[in-house]
Amino acid sequence: MLLDLTITEFAIIQRVQLRFGAGLNVLTGQTGAGKSILIDALGAVLGQRVNADMVRTGAKTARVEAVFALDGPRVTAIQNLLADQGIEPDDDQLILSREIQANGRSVARVNGRATTMVALAEIGAGLVDIHGQSDHLSLLKPAVQLNLLDRFAGTLDLRQEVAERQRELVALKHRIAGIATNAREREQRVDMIRFQINEIDSAQLQAGEDEALDQERSMLANAERIQLDTLGALQLLTGDPEQATATGALDQLRQLDRLLRDLAGIVESTAGFQEQVTEALTSLIDVAAEMRTFVDGVENDPARLEEVQDRIELIRTLKRKYGATIDDILRFGEAAQRELDELTGTGVDIEHLTRERAEREAALFDLASRLSARRKEAATTLSRAIEQSIADLGMGTAKIEFRMTTTPDPNGIGPIGASARVACDDTGIDDVELLVATNAGETPKPVGRIASGGETARLMLGVKSVLTSVDQTPTLVFDEIDVGVGGRSGQVVGEKLAALADTHQVLVITHLPQVAAFADEHFRIEKAATDGRVISTVAPLEPEARTEEIGLMLDGAPLTEAALANATHMLARAERWKQEHAANGALAPKR
Repeated sequence: MLLDLTITEFAIIQRVQLRFGAGLNVLTGQTGAGKSILIDALGAVLGQRVNADMVRTGAKTARVEAVFALDGPRVTAIQNLLADQGIEPDDDQLILSREIQANGRSVARVNGRATTMVALAEIGAGLVDIHGQSDHLSLLKPAVQLNLLDRFAGTLDLRQEVAERQRELVALKHRIAGIATNAREREQRVDMIRFQINEIDSAQLQAGEDEALDQERSMLANAERIQLDTLGALQLLTGDPEQATATGALDQLRQLDRLLRDLAGIVESTAGFQEQVTEALTSLIDVAAEMRTFVDGVENDPARLEEVQDRIELIRTLKRKYGATIDDILRFGEAAQRELDELTGTGVDIEHLTRERAEREAALFDLASRLSARRKEAATTLSRAIEQSIADLGMGTAKIEFRMTTTPDPNGIGPIGASARVACDDTGIDDVELLVATNAGETPKPVGRIASGGETARLMLGVKSVLTSVDQTPTLVFDEIDVGVGGRSGQVVGEKLAALADTHQVLVITHLPQVAAFADEHFRIEKAATDGRVISTVAPLEPEARTEEIGLMLDGAPLTEAALANATHMLARAERWKQEHAANGALAPKR
């Protein structure tokens, strides 16, 4: 329930704070006083689109804040939504705010935490349902008529399931069409992928092979120089075996080792010298042995060098085609194999997919038929209820009918093997049209062809009153939905709105005094010039001021005794109706 609405620097409103009650809240005032601006402000804080024109001239920022109480039987859905978004109500209250800057940008917050406009709009839709002045025109649209029927029938979940199965079927049809149309392209792709796989597989690549080949090529290409350099180094270490007088570094170190050992026998403190030389001698002996082994393994093999160079060039070619490294090439080959399996497996078997399509079409037809049957059952009940509601609104003995038809379509859905098939979309197989006959004995016709604007407005109000039992939105807002409704029907419109307030919080902007008389809370909207600027103000009305306001709505200014008397009578009549309504057990206690 909406508890508090605060509007600051919005359009011609400088600052307004409204505290609403649980029942029927009515806002009245002269044309142009700013009643619809209140609805725009409420829409803004509920996530509707905003623009820079909404910021009061001269102000930097407009701000709207709405405080909601989260209690009662109709808040489970919004509580679940808040939980999904990780929002914790504060003492069972929810605070929505919207700041609109002079450049048109805006910031939305929920309980002080910034949120996206999408999230704000989703939360707002669960809290308040706003019916504007021209919303009744939407009743002329078949899609709206179907939505109304599904809401009443409680088939929205089943309809969603139909939509999901329909989208899956459409995707399968596109896949089949693509396979049939692109058979040549697919075969070309298969040939190319097979070539790529064979090229990679035949190379028999090993991880790290390219680095090993580079090292081997370097050895083979420089084998002669490596041998000469290594042998030269060995001669320096071991001496030239062909010259008996040529000694190497190892011989000299051995001599040094003997001298230092003798010295250590005389001067004990020099023993460390001999130990270090001994370690160096031992290390160099090991180096010499490894160098002999190394040089024996160096081969000058031109044939092997050519093989290695060819292998390196093959790997380089594969890298240019399939990846920067051997690992990349191997991964490319694995991905190509998976694609080949998809292109040549049962997934592209036209016969297999065609059978799957027939099975899906039959399953969807069964599901859509169940949806259609539930709609037809509910349509009769809804039609009778709307007829009664219309009679209450003074439209006579109208006849209401929901015509449901299907459209033959050879490419549609149906049981397996059936020749007769019907079109299906995300809403099912039904084409729904609301037919109305406003006078007894007439043939029902599409509502757009026979109903006047006022009749359509009352018809929408009648539909809304019937749908109240299935409407989970806690707060309903009607912005002059009684437009086109004359005084003769005003009393009944007021009764309908008051009855809606049994189970919902209702906010109504109206020009009808008969409707205003049923208010549990009555607010007057006025505008006046202050310091050369027009400002709208809103104030709750006490009983005496309320009587005067309804008198002015009846007869205009100046207020006459007759108008006051009529207003008093109208308020008394509305109060009697409320008491009788409560006595019949229909009126729920107002919180």
